[in-house]
Amino acid sequence: MSAPTLLDTALMLAAHGIPPLPLRAGKVPFGNCPNCTGNACGGRPNMKTPGPCTCPAPCHGWAAATTDPRTLTSPAWATAWRRAAAVAYHPGGAGVTVVDLDDPAAIAWARETLPATRTVTTTRGEHWIYRGTMPSSNAVRPGVDIKSLMAYARWLGHGSGVTAPLPDAVRALALKDPSPTRRQRQSLTATPGGHGGECRHRTPAYLDRGIAMAERRITEARSAVHATVYRTFLAVLSTHGRCGCLTDTHVARLFTAAQAKGETARHCTDAWTNARITLGL
Repeated sequence: MSAPTLLDTALMLAAHGIPPLPLRAGKVPFGNCPNCTGNACGGRPNMKTPGPCTCPAPCHGWAAATTDPRTLTSPAWATAWRRAAAVAYHPGGAGVTVVDLDDPAAIAWARETLPATRTVTTTRGEHWIYRGTMPSSNAVRPGVDIKSLMAYARWLGHGSGVTAPLPDAVRALALKDPSPTRRQRQSLTATPGGHGGECRHRTPAYLDRGIAMAERRITEARSAVHATVYRTFLAVLSTHGRCGCLTDTHVARLFTAAQAKGETARHCTDAWTNARITLGL
């Protein structure tokens, strides 16, 4: 029996709900396709926020990762797989976080500090994989990177051990000390209400108007839909996220508007979670 190809590996990952993408030499994702040169389709130059691109080629780094076998085997991807040197995956899309430990000192720190979890051996160190997502961040401490949302990690096998829930100790690594200005702004908005302890956001007209405006902002987006959805979620949560006004019905309205513009349910969940973490909710 012949050895599995990179595409075989990618299809195996996709079948298990892990979105893969091809990597060229140097562990680098393929760049923008000719139709999207310079992110003409709406993606930002750093490729962390893809636009409303419908091109089937792998042209947006981590955002090209997909579990759709038709896309992975399409003619547009054929050249990429022939030139690929490895397979990567989007950890956030798979619902996990990778703590990338680059050297023995980092591994020793993890063994002393973090709960045991599934571990994959890399060329220089280890990947510790936890169940749950968070914002990605490089160099959170010497030899340690975090790869989850809006990032990719090289696929090096299933590893060993049982995948543990994402611990607060890992989430804390990506937190930055807020500036004095931001700290003051949060302290002013952390306590809801202001008139006899009654939260003004609970006024139905006020809250409904805010949700309707957010839906309209998403619906009217003509480019950079992913970024618009995230910014809208951030705005809604900054106004209503600390006082308990938002219900599942309100959140469902926002997700429905985003999905009508082509966002997936997973992207909506990731954007909402990322906005909550950014605001410290």
